[in-house]
Amino acid sequence: MNITSMISEREAERYLLHSRHLNEQMVRMLKAIGYDVGFKRGQGPYLYDREDQQYLDLLSGFGVFALGRNHAAVRKALKAVLDADLPNLVQMDVSILAGILAERLLRYAPYLGNAFFANSGAEAVEAAIKFARGATGRPGIVFAEHAFHGLTYGALSLNGDTNFRAGFEPMLPDCVAVPFDNLGALEQVLSTRGMAAFIVEPIQGKGVHIPSDGYLAAAATLCKKYGTLLVADEIQTGLGRTGRFLAVEHWGVEPDMVLLAKALSGGHIPVGAVLTRKWIFDKIFNRMDRAVVHGSTFSKNDLAMAAGLATLEALEAEDCIGNAARQGERLLAFFKGMIGRHEFVKDVRGKGLMIGIEFGRPQSMKLRAAWNMIEAVNVGLFCQLITLPLFKEHKILSQVSGHASHTIKLLPPLVISDADCDWIERAFEAAVSDSHRVPGAAWSLGKALAGHAMKAS
Repeated sequence: MNITSMISEREAERYLLHSRHLNEQMVRMLKAIGYDVGFKRGQGPYLYDREDQQYLDLLSGFGVFALGRNHAAVRKALKAVLDADLPNLVQMDVSILAGILAERLLRYAPYLGNAFFANSGAEAVEAAIKFARGATGRPGIVFAEHAFHGLTYGALSLNGDTNFRAGFEPMLPDCVAVPFDNLGALEQVLSTRGMAAFIVEPIQGKGVHIPSDGYLAAAATLCKKYGTLLVADEIQTGLGRTGRFLAVEHWGVEPDMVLLAKALSGGHIPVGAVLTRKWIFDKIFNRMDRAVVHGSTFSKNDLAMAAGLATLEALEAEDCIGNAARQGERLLAFFKGMIGRHEFVKDVRGKGLMIGIEFGRPQSMKLRAAWNMIEAVNVGLFCQLITLPLFKEHKILSQVSGHASHTIKLLPPLVISDADCDWIERAFEAAVSDSHRVPGAAWSLGKALAGHAMKAS
């Protein structure tokens, strides 16, 4: 079987195959908004379509491609594993690569003592729920409103977006939501002393919401006071995304567990990790007959472990975390400079290369009428007047940060250059400026989108 030939021979069937055998609605959506360009290769922060046009990827596979696509060091490590004829997943043995990756990850959080590997971020969340309940003997799990921790059942039970939960209830019992960045509400729930863990994203991915400076440290104090474990979901924010290895480092917080995934894969092999205090780990795996009380068949496979090791090496060798801090500071300053110059731009939030640009109702009568028209059809539709021109005219792939959101979220690879930042700034300036011209090309597009939305509903 020749995979390269197979891809080439059947490329014309790409969308037909998905419509027939996978997710037809995804294909319909891509075609409706003009994203069906057929990406055929990727390198670093760039994607190339069937016409070999270059795009700058500001999604990074929802944060997976921190190193960009097809990083040479990760590919070399994976090839070395395949060439070594390793036994792999013997199960009645332990993996040397897993031991080394655990050792290196724990160097970044020396207050934690053990690592558990999983296949994804959602699996890491599921493990954290089990570990917290098993270690504390308590049933309750606290999470923040508007949180996103994954879509498996336990993780979905901690999801603050009803759009994801609808139709799948009932959820896992004893999961309690509190407002993000509200210490009073958190203490009220923790004071019942029935909560095993407070699982929180240091920066919420849906909307890029950043807590006030004292929130996470005070939350850690409250958790300790009431015997609740603090679990930092760093699945998207970790591994340098915010300009620090872990986002909690911005606030000097040392959680009881840290959850990692996405970027740890190097963009190739799925992997997740739970870093935890030793006493918690010892409570779960407390006897020889409980050595396998929790696990996952493929979780410590050699390819995933090698991808994680190569990723950590590249992050350090190429100063990717420093680059994220520098380029993030530049881009945040640019986007914040739009506030006041452009009526639709209401707020800009972020740390490092995790940035949210929020749009909102303008003051002037003409623009307000246009805003009301398109938002009446579908809440959050306005942002498509920015993301679609960015894609079609400026060859930038970006996203709205969530369902019915007015925030465009940027998660560029941590390897973007000054020239890439120039590209981003030029494109956003043009797209946002065009959205203020009514009537204009952007609003013609808006009417077409509104028509699609009305038909879909």
